[in-house]
Amino acid sequence: MKVVIALNTAWNAVNFREGLLRALVADGHEVVVVAPYDDYASRIADFSCRYVPLPMDNKGANPLRDLLLLFQFYRLLRYEKPDVFLGYTVKPNVYGSLAAHVLGVPVINNIAGLGAVFIKQNWLTSVVQRLYRLALSRSRYVFFQNRDDCQLFIDSGLVRSEVTTLLPGSGIDLLKFYFSPVTAEPHKFRFLLIARMLWDKGVGEFVEAAKLVRERWPNIECCLLGFLDVQNPAAISRTQMNEWVVQGSVLYLGVSDDVRSEIQKADCIVLPSFYREGVPHSLLEAASVGRPIITTDAVGCREVVDDGKNGFLCKVSDAHDLAKKMEQMLLLNEESRYAMSMYGRQKMEREFDEKIVINSYLKAIDTIQKRQNL
Repeated sequence: MKVVIALNTAWNAVNFREGLLRALVADGHEVVVVAPYDDYASRIADFSCRYVPLPMDNKGANPLRDLLLLFQFYRLLRYEKPDVFLGYTVKPNVYGSLAAHVLGVPVINNIAGLGAVFIKQNWLTSVVQRLYRLALSRSRYVFFQNRDDCQLFIDSGLVRSEVTTLLPGSGIDLLKFYFSPVTAEPHKFRFLLIARMLWDKGVGEFVEAAKLVRERWPNIECCLLGFLDVQNPAAISRTQMNEWVVQGSVLYLGVSDDVRSEIQKADCIVLPSFYREGVPHSLLEAASVGRPIITTDAVGCREVVDDGKNGFLCKVSDAHDLAKKMEQMLLLNEESRYAMSMYGRQKMEREFDEKIVINSYLKAIDTIQKRQNL
């Protein structure tokens, strides 16, 4: 089978889909990755996949540009003649799926969270819902990463329940993100937030909570890791980040291609997001390595944490409650935090193994192949 997988960034393919891409190739499929060009595009060949660049205005709402994107998807798929199309993220899921439907190409969608557009109901939300309803109307399979999103789409009539399947997020590579206990050597206790630097990810709340906690615990570190100045209306500017760093409450670590080592240096991972997450991959990575987590009791985030067992859930958009949970983590003894680490790792092994996700895709593609051979 020839499989085209479309995403909004090559970075996404390299960091979150490597296991799936390698498994598809190992299963004998020809895999073509379609995404806008970025610094990670050249690495796709390492997975024995072919890369095709496709410019995409990921956060724009210009109808003319979106119409052009639909035409570009149509032209690309007509040329490639794939046996199946896999869509990730909003625009590939919408415009890539529409083009595939016109050409009679079977479609498998993955709704990896709904993002900022579903936080508040407005005209844009209505437009996106209508596009989803049209794009998913003929899909063979629609994978969701959390139960809330799946139920929302079914209840809103955006997708037929019989084509939906619930996956454990993107899954986690348990071998790559191996269990690594916190070092016993004396060190400053480190809280770490890993995300694109967006207000919707709760970065502002984390900075405010860090100020509050450091008033009583001045020797702790509160660190941020992730892309700044991203193409997003909710992006945090470099100027704003520099102001926070100068104030002394947080440290900005930049970006890293070795996220695992940054997690290993931390004592607790924090993500106070109110973004409509699928299941945040950074939390899966943290739990797999064995780090307690503090995250919001919000869609997608709450799936990773059993409150009090492998971390704490805090209120959404509430820096004071977040600070309270951070202090609660600091007051735990080493044995209690280690118990949280073990529980988190075991939860990943039970519920979020990447193999569950990969096997779901292989089974779906195999079913499509058998139908085509009838």
